[in-house]
Amino acid sequence: MNILLAVDGSPYTKKMLAYLAAHDEMLGTSHSYTAITVQPQLPPRARATLGKEVLDKYYAEESEKVLAPVVKFLGRQGVQLKTISKVGPAGETIAKTAESGKFDLVVMGTHGHGSLGKLVMGSVSTQVLANCTVPVLLVR
Repeated sequence: MNILLAVDGSPYTKKMLAYLAAHDEMLGTSHSYTAITVQPQLPPRARATLGKEVLDKYYAEESEKVLAPVVKFLGRQGVQLKTISKVGPAGETIAKTAESGKFDLVVMGTHGHGSLGKLVMGSVSTQVLANCTVPVLLVR
């Protein structure tokens, strides 16, 4: 199975990784894994002021902060991990990547907000579910 792990460096990412490590059927050499992190795009004025080189460096550094612990954790589990870093709206970007990369499953942690919280704040997991045709496993 080709599995996409949506990570953001939050405690919910850690819970998702712990879930994978605790379930042998989810973590093993029979699967291939790719971790994706999506950085929010800075406002237009900031982008114009900073310039492309500075922006690219900023996005790369922020992505590395999120991905490095995931790579390290899964490496200790004996898992080879590919990584993807993107910039944009997280939910839509994860869903598009899941479909274009021909992934079989998306796994992500969720904050577990109730219906009112989702209505008021929105949710990356809600956006992924709304935009993705690939099955999604949410770990709470």
